[in-house]
Amino acid sequence: MSSPTETLQNDLKAALKAGEKEKVATLRLLLSAIKNEQIRTGGELDEQAFLKLVRKSIKQRNDSAEQYRSGDREELAAKEEREAEILGAYMPPEIGEDEIRTALREFIAAEGLSGPSAIGPIMKEMLARFAGQADGGTINRLAREILNESA
Repeated sequence: MSSPTETLQNDLKAALKAGEKEKVATLRLLLSAIKNEQIRTGGELDEQAFLKLVRKSIKQRNDSAEQYRSGDREELAAKEEREAEILGAYMPPEIGEDEIRTALREFIAAEGLSGPSAIGPIMKEMLARFAGQADGGTINRLAREILNESA
C-alpha cells in the first residue's frame, strides 16, 4: 500500500496528463504544505499528520469562500469550494452524528462524566477515536447536548 503522499503525487501526475489545471494547482499547494511540515518536523508524515494538513487546507478554503461571499465575489468563492472538494477526496468518509452520539453516550456513561468540566476528557478521547472522520466542532456540540440532557 502506498503512503498518502505517494497517492497525492500519483494523482498530481494524472491531473497534469489530463490537463486539469485547477486540480494540479490545488495538489501542488498541498504537496508544498506537506514538504514544509516534513522540513519542520524533520521526517516523514504519518497518516494522522497528513489528515491534519488536509483538514487544515480544506478549512482554509472554506473560510476563504465564506470571505469571498461576504465580499460579493461569487466566482472566487466557487473556486475555493471546488479546491476544498478536490482536497476532500483525501479524507476518510465522515461518520454520521448518530454514530458520534452513540460513542459519546457510551464514553460518558463508562467514565461517569458530567458537567462542563467533562468536555476536556471527552474531546481528547473522541478526537482521537474519530480522527479525520468527524469535525471537532460537531463533536463538541454533540457532547454539550448530551451533557445538558443528563444535567
